[in-house]
Amino acid sequence: MGATGASGTAGSAGASGTAGAAGTSADDITGERRQLLNVAYRLLGSLSEAEDAVQEAYARWYALPGSRQAEIVSPGAWLSTVTGRICLDVLGSARARRERYVGAWLPEPLPDRTEWHHGRGTDHSDPADQMVLDESVTMAFLVVLESMTPAERVAFVLHDVFRYPFAEIADVLGRTSAACKQLAASARRRVRVAHAPVATSVQAEAVRHVKEAWETKNVAALVDLLDPAAVMTADGGGLVGTALRPIEGGALIAQYMVAIADRAPGLELLERSVNGVPGLVAQRAGAVMTVASFEVADGRITRIWVVRNPEKLRPWAGAQ
Repeated sequence: MGATGASGTAGSAGASGTAGAAGTSADDITGERRQLLNVAYRLLGSLSEAEDAVQEAYARWYALPGSRQAEIVSPGAWLSTVTGRICLDVLGSARARRERYVGAWLPEPLPDRTEWHHGRGTDHSDPADQMVLDESVTMAFLVVLESMTPAERVAFVLHDVFRYPFAEIADVLGRTSAACKQLAASARRRVRVAHAPVATSVQAEAVRHVKEAWETKNVAALVDLLDPAAVMTADGGGLVGTALRPIEGGALIAQYMVAIADRAPGLELLERSVNGVPGLVAQRAGAVMTVASFEVADGRITRIWVVRNPEKLRPWAGAQ
């Protein structure tokens, strides 16, 4: 699994500008928000925390005296640096918070709203609609990012995903450019051990077969679709019932899925994009209850990530 150059889609604010803040309009400042949200979500794995980080960065900008704002050559680069530092602080405290989290912690899944409303336009006021859905936000990629130290994650995401120069990353991390290069290289080694992404059509076909087998409660079919060493991880946050520990082994996962189907009458499964790749969404009476992401290798499901924590499904409420 390699990093996509999200700088090509999300845009890079890393380059220093030539116009000072005195020549920058309020619209120009506000226009940085989409880029900052995309960076912050990849750094934090949480859309709500990303939005908070960006709002804090803007609050700090507007708290500056006008004379100080006028001295800043590139407000976009300033906002990016401040957002990165805020995210670094959040990542540092997140580990302690997640130790108290009930069950496994997974990143917040993102919907593709166009699937729900047949190509409707983007709501620029909604952070979920401002996210660029590419390889750098797949659940598999975000889970790998979770294995990194906060400094590694910041260096890797800013450089390898968004193409920020190490000189600017050094300002975020408070380290030398050389040290930031080493951090990014260390993070890159973690990414390389992950499976390479498969074609969307292959992923969609595997997910479709899982849906069909689940709906018919066909344990044998599910076992055939799952790698014998497959792992399912669920995140309920202690707010809804779910497996508190990862379920390992295709046979056990298949049995668990069918048992859930037996206990969930009226649950409807939909094939929907989850973080930019084919996944499944379970809803009851129009309300999204569960979002599932998959990793596929050699035609079989190797990993399943199930998010049921309702606090992490808020972006999906607006997708209806």
